Amino acid sequence: MERLIINDLLKWKESKYRKPLILKGVRQVGKTWALKEFGRRYYKNTSYFNFDENPEYKQFFETTKDIKRILENLMLASGGKILPFESLIIFDEVQDCPNVINTMKYFYENAKEYHIVCAGSLLGISLAKPSSFPVGMVDFMSIYPMTFTEFLRANGNENLINYLNSINKIESIPDVFFNSLYEKLKMYYITGGMPEPVKMWTQEHDVEMMQRALSNIIEAYERDFAKHPEPKEYPKISLIWKSIPSQLSRENKKFIYKAAKEGARAREYEDALQWLVNAELVSKIFRSTAPELPIAAYDDISAFKLYLVDVGLLRRLAMLAPSAFGEGNRLFTEFKGAFSENYVLQALKKQFEGAPRYWSVDNPRYEVDFLIQYENDIIPIEVKSEDNVKSASLKKFKDKFNDKIRLRVRFSLNNLRLDDDLLNIPLFMADYAYKLIGMALRVRDREKK
Repeated sequence: MERLIINDLLKWKESKYRKPLILKGVRQVGKTWALKEFGRRYYKNTSYFNFDENPEYKQFFETTKDIKRILENLMLASGGKILPFESLIIFDEVQDCPNVINTMKYFYENAKEYHIVCAGSLLGISLAKPSSFPVGMVDFMSIYPMTFTEFLRANGNENLINYLNSINKIESIPDVFFNSLYEKLKMYYITGGMPEPVKMWTQEHDVEMMQRALSNIIEAYERDFAKHPEPKEYPKISLIWKSIPSQLSRENKKFIYKAAKEGARAREYEDALQWLVNAELVSKIFRSTAPELPIAAYDDISAFKLYLVDVGLLRRLAMLAPSAFGEGNRLFTEFKGAFSENYVLQALKKQFEGAPRYWSVDNPRYEVDFLIQYENDIIPIEVKSEDNVKSASLKKFKDKFNDKIRLRVRFSLNNLRLDDDLLNIPLFMADYAYKLIGMALRVRDREKK
């Protein structure tokens, strides 16, 4: 199955400022496959070293920092050549090997001709620990679950991708494309973007195998919780993880510790929550008090929402059966639009550099699901999963911050259109949000002249 990250890896390979690369991503998101496929396509050979399968490799980095000696040991252990510029060296599952990561400094300083990628399923945890780290001497890249566009490609729907890529103006999508994309999106909500469940559906068309694959991934994640250095944190991590579907099912999706366990307090659970954030299994979206720059300066760190890394995993963790696929819009409206919000967040995170925020006020209650930064503009975004797309919160936001907002965005099941300053994007076009927002802003600028 084609992964778009291959293009990013190729840019890294061809950059004259290339540094050793650290590839982050959760377990079973496709890191190893993508790196091996990248090596197969663009290098003479690939040298692969897995520190979980072969922990003895760690010794090569414990006794010396001499790059020549390390390379000699690696070649002797693997029985293959490692060539300057022509070989891709993959160090996999390095999360428990700080010496390997630290050695990247010496590869960068003394052996830039070697192309190296470090990967691991809990790298975010390791990188958050205080340790000797080669600051400024490595590149970073993240691999996320497959996007809806990648899902379409895996499903053989190149015609739909070609159509979406051809859109160069904001106008209604013809029914022949709209209806088909809508049906494919419902299936994506069920499978999510983790490669194995996607494969079980797109290649095997086996719902039971797809369900089992999602369950296995969740089980693997829950086993990883026990890897927290403090055993007492394990049950707390598990409680927070399992509470997320119910937290997102509420009208007010602000995370409440007491919803994870009666009487739970922030100070008792914040380390467990941070573990999930560092592991990149959840996204923590802070409440913003105003659409100002820099956006981080207006974070209310006491109020936040949590979303899962993947919409399919959210569905499985919530125990919603795949039969919802055949029940009209139920999959979009279940849990008060939580699936759609989770899906849109996944798409936004890949396109926009800064983390999204959200905005809300009480008495009466208004909430804008996301705020994103597009260049020097803050764009409010509301996600609607029902036919009723009245945006009272977007209107309130505009009334309050009218002089600061050039464009408002609504994701829904309605067609693509721009009404004054309100851009409606069909949910199945979430991967194209950056492009469409840019187009809408240019239209608005022309209208003002």
